[in-house]
Amino acid sequence: MAGLELDRGIPAELAGDSPLSKASLEKEAVVDDVNSIHDGPEFPTEEELATLRRVSDSIPWSAYSAHFLRIPSKRSQRFTIVIAAVELAERFSYYGASAVFTNFIQQPLPPGSLTGAGGPNGQSGALGKGQQMSTGLTTFYQFWSYICPIGGAYIADTYWGRYKTICWSVALAMLGHVIMIISAIPGILGGQASVGLFVLSLIITGTGAGGFKSNISPLVAEQYQITKPFISTTKSGERVIVDPTMTTSRIYMYFYLFINIGALVGQIGMVYAEKYVGFWLAYTLPTIVFLISPIFLWLGYGKYRTSPPTGSVLATAFRVWRHAAKGRWSWNPVKCISQLTADDFWESAKPSKVVGEKPQWMEFDDNWVDELRRGVKACGVFAWFPIYWLCYNQLNNNLTSQAATMDTHGLPNDVLSNLDPFALIIFIPICDLVIYPAFARWGWKFTALKKIAFGFVTGTASMVWAAVVQYYIYKTNPCGKYAGTCVDSEGYPLVSPLNVWIQTGSYVLVAFSEIFASITGLEYAFTKAPVNMRSLVMSIFLFTTAFSSALGEAFVSLSIDPLLVWNYTVVAVLACVAGTLFWLSVRKLDQEEDKLNSLAASHFGHSEKE
Repeated sequence: MAGLELDRGIPAELAGDSPLSKASLEKEAVVDDVNSIHDGPEFPTEEELATLRRVSDSIPWSAYSAHFLRIPSKRSQRFTIVIAAVELAERFSYYGASAVFTNFIQQPLPPGSLTGAGGPNGQSGALGKGQQMSTGLTTFYQFWSYICPIGGAYIADTYWGRYKTICWSVALAMLGHVIMIISAIPGILGGQASVGLFVLSLIITGTGAGGFKSNISPLVAEQYQITKPFISTTKSGERVIVDPTMTTSRIYMYFYLFINIGALVGQIGMVYAEKYVGFWLAYTLPTIVFLISPIFLWLGYGKYRTSPPTGSVLATAFRVWRHAAKGRWSWNPVKCISQLTADDFWESAKPSKVVGEKPQWMEFDDNWVDELRRGVKACGVFAWFPIYWLCYNQLNNNLTSQAATMDTHGLPNDVLSNLDPFALIIFIPICDLVIYPAFARWGWKFTALKKIAFGFVTGTASMVWAAVVQYYIYKTNPCGKYAGTCVDSEGYPLVSPLNVWIQTGSYVLVAFSEIFASITGLEYAFTKAPVNMRSLVMSIFLFTTAFSSALGEAFVSLSIDPLLVWNYTVVAVLACVAGTLFWLSVRKLDQEEDKLNSLAASHFGHSEKE
């Protein structure tokens, strides 16, 4: 993937030997001053911001030394691999193990099996607790894995910094994986001890994964230090705006690509390990791969640019909000909401507006208040995501169960979920290299909020597809609307003659929705947060998944026959309505995109390099 570029009109100044990519960035490496990187480039006027085409900075992997790690080129590729390897290993272990959770929980031990392996023609299983228990536990695991990032983010932003928090989170997750292996050992598998150990492993692994997720995403994007759009000239002579926000978007697209390479390899390998060997191997292999993470984290020690912890920034943020809210409360709810959401709400909390002696906690400048306002606006955007995640979460349980009720032609039923990461690996580069540049050339600003709105649209379409497939499963299954429990006299499943590959549409549509909504959510969390609250704001975005998982518990009662058509239909309707309301609520914010992305650098407290 070396040498990926946004399009052939890449600005000449951004090539590997340009003054900007060498002189400016080498200077920054010496003085460690982010502002120095903005000395020299021409910045766009208001008219140019509205009329010139925007492009991303070039991010060829061989040039990560200049744009990312600020280290000599021979070492840059090595440490780029460090970041990719840690992420691949962690996601391989997380998704590889969780790929077999549905069968492990829902299906009973196959006749005569001690490992849970179903063999070529059987159905793998272990605990035999049914679809409702399966959906409930996998939903809990998602909830726990995405609520823990808040704790990990707070520790990183306040005390440890991102790197140290990531290291301890990896150690904790490793312990959880070991316990998971024990729950699947023959002799323990299938008994009550297996259930207890498995649930304990979910809690510990989820805690470690949560601390990892809230910090690895900001750490990756933090290596790119240009924050202001600037004018450049392409090789064809066209004046363009090099937009750092678009560059951050690309960073997260390929970061997400790495995630899904790890997920794809892990999931495909583990479902076959489960089917032909047993669950103990399906949990052991991810643990072995996960051992790569601490090794590669050690290799990267001291090589990454990170934002130092700045103390109790969350408490300060609450104080700022409380100070800004003074005099704006009212018993009239309409008036109260209007005053608390007014455009000038944050102005009174700026140090320059304080009359007399400033409070001791006010150790920041006006620009940090502007950044905080921007971060709060981003969190308002994230409030709509739980409904979107309801669509995505169907991949982890109900769609896997749906596949088991169709003719799989010898494939493990849970291998079909790999269509999602497979589609992402294909379509992420297509969106980056073809679709998004085409929109830019046509003059259509496909902003972050527009992408998220399209994510809701494609998410809705995926659930409509799933509902239609489920309808025809009920229509063609020998047991009608009780397809999930349909067996013959010997206990072997009787399935619909429908080919399982008709599920492809749901997975591809969900993949597109991830490109538009999920990846953009990562970008939005990073670019809109104050520098010293990036992990925290990222964790709030991730928390929307946890909230969605809790909301999904309300749908567990619909996750059984004969109600599954209603399950997918209700989720589709909710996503459609939420997507519509989302766009209506953020249209005004979308017009502020350039202003929000161009805030001046802020100062907070007394920070030192981490």
